[in-house]
Amino acid sequence: MFQDFDAPTHPEQGPPRLALLRDALAREELDGFIIPRADAYQGEYVAPRDERLAWLTGFTGSAGYAIALKDKAGVFVDGRYRVQVRAQVANCFTPVDWPETSLADWLLQEIGGAARIGFDPWLHTVAQINALEKSLRDSGITLVATTNLVDRIWEDQPDPPAAPAMAQPLEYAGESHADKRARLAAQLRKSEQACTLLTQPDSIAWLLNIRGGDIPRNPIAHGFALLHADASVDLFMDPVKLEALDDHLGSEIRVHAPDMLRPTLKGLAGPVRLDKTTTPAILAETLSEAGITVHWGGDLCSLPKACKNAAELAGTTEAHLRDGAAVCDFLAWFDDNAETGITEIDVVRKLEDCRRATNALLDISFDTISGTGPHGAVIHYRVTQETNRTLAPGDLLVLDSGGQYRDGTTDITRTLPVGTPGAEERAAFTRVLKGMIAISRLRWPRGLAGLHLEAIGRVPLWQAGQDFDHGLGHGVGVYLCVHEGPQRFSRLSDVPLEPGMILSNEPGYYRPDAFGIRIENLVVVEEAPVPEGGDAHRTMLTLRTLTWCPIDRRLIDTDRLAPEERDWLNAYHETCRRVLRGRVAPATEIWLDHATAPL
Repeated sequence: MFQDFDAPTHPEQGPPRLALLRDALAREELDGFIIPRADAYQGEYVAPRDERLAWLTGFTGSAGYAIALKDKAGVFVDGRYRVQVRAQVANCFTPVDWPETSLADWLLQEIGGAARIGFDPWLHTVAQINALEKSLRDSGITLVATTNLVDRIWEDQPDPPAAPAMAQPLEYAGESHADKRARLAAQLRKSEQACTLLTQPDSIAWLLNIRGGDIPRNPIAHGFALLHADASVDLFMDPVKLEALDDHLGSEIRVHAPDMLRPTLKGLAGPVRLDKTTTPAILAETLSEAGITVHWGGDLCSLPKACKNAAELAGTTEAHLRDGAAVCDFLAWFDDNAETGITEIDVVRKLEDCRRATNALLDISFDTISGTGPHGAVIHYRVTQETNRTLAPGDLLVLDSGGQYRDGTTDITRTLPVGTPGAEERAAFTRVLKGMIAISRLRWPRGLAGLHLEAIGRVPLWQAGQDFDHGLGHGVGVYLCVHEGPQRFSRLSDVPLEPGMILSNEPGYYRPDAFGIRIENLVVVEEAPVPEGGDAHRTMLTLRTLTWCPIDRRLIDTDRLAPEERDWLNAYHETCRRVLRGRVAPATEIWLDHATAPL
């Protein structure tokens, strides 16, 4: 299996490791050290070598950080992880609600006077350090760049990943890397910039049409790259990863060992374009010390990567049909077995088996979330042998999963009843569904961003005094990262949505210690046709659904649906039946007909 069920951390490991870190603090004459959930590439997911936050504290969420002082330690997590963190860390660590409480606020509260706080400049971006220094100005608290103190005490720290990279075929990429490089190099010349430093592996993967295996579930290869105004590239990546790609990369891609990055930066003529939000502080400092002019700007690959071309959209459309059929095969099995004593792990294994049966699955796109009963309220729950729960009558099961295929990346959540669902559960599920339908039916004027739209998916819950503590939707790549920026349905996202952007649409509701609900489809932004009587001069956008798989009708309180919502769901299910028939297993077709019957 791709997924295992071992518990990666245990709370009792935290206190002795924290004691070792405090010994290192004393040797370095520091008053504290910051431990982010980050690597040098600032990706959401990190290699085992970079799981410093989890190794020290026990917390395994995909976002957060810790700060260890001489006499106290805080673990900062957002709303997705506030239940999880309390189960994973020992009492020597204090969970802190973030971003409500910032690191600067906490330091100013916990430190009475002057202090020296260490940080690893490879693991913090320019923007992060600038913001923290600004917030601590005149406080007597200073930041000190140092080598990583966790690495010094982690005796069995894994080696850096070195998985071989592979070419992404042109039929799926839709544009050669030579054309991509030429297109972006023209922007450098227009801005009078000599080159740009690319620090995010998914940007490099997109630009060069390569994929890798350095991060589980995310087909990327770790490295940095300099794209020059003449469209050539200096690629700083372990050459062992690229041994099979000489012909693919060609003569305009020069490969260097990773340790040549900083010496090469010192020899640049400039100006160099850097993204404050992704560039490690040490690389900006390297350029500054060499007297090289820096132009601050966004990652040049970010928006082109987000706006998928025709080939990428065709590929991911096919991947979603293939994946939807596999999930239907699972759901048919689930309905036959939900009340036979199966467990959360049984669910994960069966679902992966169904995806593997496509003979196209390359990996899962993240560890499957299979949470039943109170586990469903843990937003990013990961089942282990220790937490594995048997499904019981009256439970809801939150099942969030996805696949990595050469032609696309999928992500789908369905909430499933075990036996007869309760009235409160059905009411909450229907509110979540109404929000999901509202986003699916949306039409808006071009130029709006996720922050302008995401509230629409929350209104039915708000009207009932309910809400959820995660974004309404994230961007998704094409055989790349399942969480991709800059596009998001989020009150934090001011990036206008553009045609070709793929996003998730996933409202939810979570009642701690009771149940959870989430429904998720992937959608792609498209230009909307002008309706009768509409203004032809106004460009409007809409969403095309990519995910086709029935939504459980047993959880819907149909009296709470408006006629247009019922019509949308019936039309969605009719399309599911039409596009998936012939793709599902023969035994699943009867289940499919029943699951997609009109309300």
